[in-house]
Amino acid sequence: MASKRKIVITTGDADGIGWEVTAKALNSLGPKAGVQFVYFKSLRASKGKQAALARKFKSAVVSSLLEAAALPFDHKTAIEVRSSQSPAHWVEEAAAACLHKQFSALVTAPLSKTTIIEAGFKDIGHTEILARVSGKHELFMGFIGEKFSVVLATGHEPLLQAVGELHPERLRAAIKAALEMRKLLAPKKRKLPVAVVGVNPHAGEHGLIGSEEDWISKLIGQFPEKDVIGPLVPDAAFLPESWERRSVYVCPYHDQGLIPFKMVHGFKGGVHLTLGLPFVRTSVDHGTAKDLFGKNKAAFGSMKDALIKAMEMTK
Repeated sequence: MASKRKIVITTGDADGIGWEVTAKALNSLGPKAGVQFVYFKSLRASKGKQAALARKFKSAVVSSLLEAAALPFDHKTAIEVRSSQSPAHWVEEAAAACLHKQFSALVTAPLSKTTIIEAGFKDIGHTEILARVSGKHELFMGFIGEKFSVVLATGHEPLLQAVGELHPERLRAAIKAALEMRKLLAPKKRKLPVAVVGVNPHAGEHGLIGSEEDWISKLIGQFPEKDVIGPLVPDAAFLPESWERRSVYVCPYHDQGLIPFKMVHGFKGGVHLTLGLPFVRTSVDHGTAKDLFGKNKAAFGSMKDALIKAMEMTK
């Protein structure tokens, strides 16, 4: 599989921008030696972009992922899995296929929480589907960007619940995941420390605004200072002058990391990784943007970056 890799792409909500950004990214990349792209496409998806894709790739259409896995390898042929299933089921099926080494990596376009629930799943997002399929329940959401990178210590949970679940073992595992992700960054970034962001305003102000930073500081002290620093004051942690001094920011809760990451990187670039899986999964770092559906205005930089990172990680 190392020399010939099939990468499976789920294109997300039929009325979102997933198919558009996928087609644009594949068209921009063109065929890559040693890599064959397989993508799910809804019967309800826009027919646009197919002609442009056909100028770069030969096409094969199948009705199941099993058929796609059985087709002979040809890097110049993009395989379309034309499906009436819910896009949530695509993720489940593709993850199982990667787990059983039928495919080398999974790349996902945005999938709404509503679509997942309507499919009958109890999962709240991609990460939860992947945890259930893989049996690996200590997964972390990582985001690699041109300016800075982020790992979230907790996932899709209400804020009060997320802070309650932030205990030393969870944060220690998140820091270790960030140190592993640091190896995927540009060479100069790999030498910089992981920075843990505080939970409370002013990083607790020496205990005046919360006590969580006390145990966080003790935990950070268990790592070499060249590798891990913090806790940083949250409202100053992401100032531009700090980007060149940190490799990865570890953030206690979801929005604390994703608000600055998306403000800086947006649709133009940035890759979402699931850390802790036994296979490679990358994704865009943005949502379904249903207001842009059918308008041919969606930027595809993040999907292109996700495909490139999946190829790099499976090479």
